[in-house]
Amino acid sequence: MIEETATVVAINGKQVTVTSTIKSTCHSCHQQDDCGSGQIAKAIPHKALTTTITAGQNNLHIGDEVVIGLSEKSLLNSAVQVYLLPLLMMIVFATIGQFYLVEQLQLHELIALVFAVVGGYLGFVIAQKQQNSRHSQASLQPKLLRKCADIIATVELK
Repeated sequence: MIEETATVVAINGKQVTVTSTIKSTCHSCHQQDDCGSGQIAKAIPHKALTTTITAGQNNLHIGDEVVIGLSEKSLLNSAVQVYLLPLLMMIVFATIGQFYLVEQLQLHELIALVFAVVGGYLGFVIAQKQQNSRHSQASLQPKLLRKCADIIATVELK
């Protein structure tokens, strides 16, 4: 589970709107002061991402810190569909175009290139339809995992 800390900004029944700051990884690096990328990361303001999620009986209040999560399996499946499906379809169609149309039927080499472009486009369309399906969109919705512990002030006794 990929986790991120977010702040509750609105509550509407079981719908909770949370906001999370998108941070650069440069802020966790020890070399950020000596690195050009670290200097650029300091100059660019952080973006806030706001999303609405369904929460159960978590007794949340506005301003509470919560941990939201996204399934790694869902994210990897989505990445495979979006990146590999168009690439594999392009390779398969280019192979069909080259070995069947060019080698067997003695057609022009440009036909294999057109087949590759058509295969890549078909792979893109199939991946887009799969990503727009309800099941895929539901699996890519972040889930409320837990409420962060409230900070309790302590007093040292002497």
